[in-house]
Amino acid sequence: MRFGVFVPQGWRMDLVGIDPVMHWGVMDGLARRFDENDDWESLWVYDHFHTVPKPTDEATHEAWSLMAAFAASTNRIRLGQMCTCMAYRNPAYLAKVAATVDVISGGRIEMGIGAGWYEHEWRAYGYGFPEARDRLGALRDGVEIFQQLWTTGTATHEGRYYTVNGAICAPRPLQGTVVDGSARNGIPMWVAGGGEKVTLKIAAQYADYTNYFGDVPEFARKSEILASHCQAVGRDYDEITRSVNFNILIGETHVEVQERVAEYIALRERAGISADSAAKEVEGYRKAGTCGTPDEIATTLTAYGKAGMGYAITYFPEAAYDTSGIDLFERTVLRDLRS
Repeated sequence: MRFGVFVPQGWRMDLVGIDPVMHWGVMDGLARRFDENDDWESLWVYDHFHTVPKPTDEATHEAWSLMAAFAASTNRIRLGQMCTCMAYRNPAYLAKVAATVDVISGGRIEMGIGAGWYEHEWRAYGYGFPEARDRLGALRDGVEIFQQLWTTGTATHEGRYYTVNGAICAPRPLQGTVVDGSARNGIPMWVAGGGEKVTLKIAAQYADYTNYFGDVPEFARKSEILASHCQAVGRDYDEITRSVNFNILIGETHVEVQERVAEYIALRERAGISADSAAKEVEGYRKAGTCGTPDEIATTLTAYGKAGMGYAITYFPEAAYDTSGIDLFERTVLRDLRS
């Protein structure tokens, strides 16, 4: 099993109470910490502009600016977004940005891409909020443009949502050109979302990785649907690595787990989230099997692994304030399950 980890950037109200002047130092310090531990393959940020679960004036740092900064400040770890919203940036422009950051990083960028969902954010930034079929259509057009630009250096595509005519991507990403001229997409493409009729069909055609939610039976069911789409388009299903995001609250003992839960609820209250709402979030973590002791969390991840998940992307809500949970996870779950 391979592992990635989110760096807090504010979207999930996970920098509240820290002076904004210190935000970059906190984020960069965590990124360097993960970079120094070879058990972590990748670090991740979210592509959002406003906080969740409700928009506030608390900081949310922009994803691709962070990608460029982490590219310069880290040396080994791979860098991804979970996931970039296609409609927030013209895809030819975004492909160019990603290629430049890939060069800065020495070939370490992952492209997480999806159709987007946060309606308030869309409307606030003037993007409207198209129906799902149109957001998914834009996703399909965009990933085709990505693939052309990264693998050939130019793109010509006349789509319903995006049209380019001789767009040039120079330099191309290091991945797929200098390093490996036979790479499928240049930059590895993560198509995020579990939509069964469209998103997974796009993933079958273009993705190197997928990322979708659900318990183990639901994960397995969506994987079967992905396999059927792969068969329909003539794609080798085993070429696609399937991933899941996990929110982790961990303690050495059940007493320590309860202490971690209490700390989490206190953090959420400081961020303006009610204790009842925070408790419901914790209950969701418990049901997902990722609030518990190392053995309990390892059991959950192992079950997903047996269902075909090859990559776990972890989020520690207290990371900006306390890294003891990360330390424990690294010494136990990560050490035991990483391959």
